[in-house]
Amino acid sequence: MFAVVTSCAGVSVCVSTPGFATGVAGQVMNAPYPTQVPTPPPPIVPAEWTSEEPAEAGTSAPVQTSADFSTLRDAVDAQSVPSDMDRQLKCLATGIYYEAQGEPLHGQLAVAEVILNRTRSGRFPSDVCKVLTQPGQFSFVRGGRLPAAQPARQAWHTAVAVAKVAKNELWESKAGKALFFHARSVSPSWNRAKIAMLGNHIFYR
Repeated sequence: MFAVVTSCAGVSVCVSTPGFATGVAGQVMNAPYPTQVPTPPPPIVPAEWTSEEPAEAGTSAPVQTSADFSTLRDAVDAQSVPSDMDRQLKCLATGIYYEAQGEPLHGQLAVAEVILNRTRSGRFPSDVCKVLTQPGQFSFVRGGRLPAAQPARQAWHTAVAVAKVAKNELWESKAGKALFFHARSVSPSWNRAKIAMLGNHIFYR
């Protein structure tokens, strides 16, 4: 007797079955029936089908970048004053503080919008600080240098909050896309489109 027999005497033909020992005339010896069917491996799923992978461009839910406020005052009051604010925010707050402190919030926001609109226009520097220090543009600037901030004053805190509202586009300014403004007390010979009169300033495109 052999472990695997490939042919047998007589008319019987023996068939080898992998995993089992066979005897004469193809009789299986000591071959218990399997008590457990092996579990197949899990299917291979493409990575792009898994939830951990980022969605295709244009299919992900939009990220909320601004909150809804019922009034500009609510938007301003919701802002914190960071102790380590970046240079652009500090310059923007400085412009608001020295040009419009004491003005209504809409007037302060409009001044901030003028400064930001200039950085986007292509006609002025793209840097907030450089917009403010550009020669002959803002009367509070002396020798191309911005005056120091006044962090102990409430008006400075308000200016920072308004700057954050403007920078993050949390409220639409009535000044729209204004690029220029002047105090009501002066009358420059400007041939520009007037957009709004807010607080002590008149705004132009």
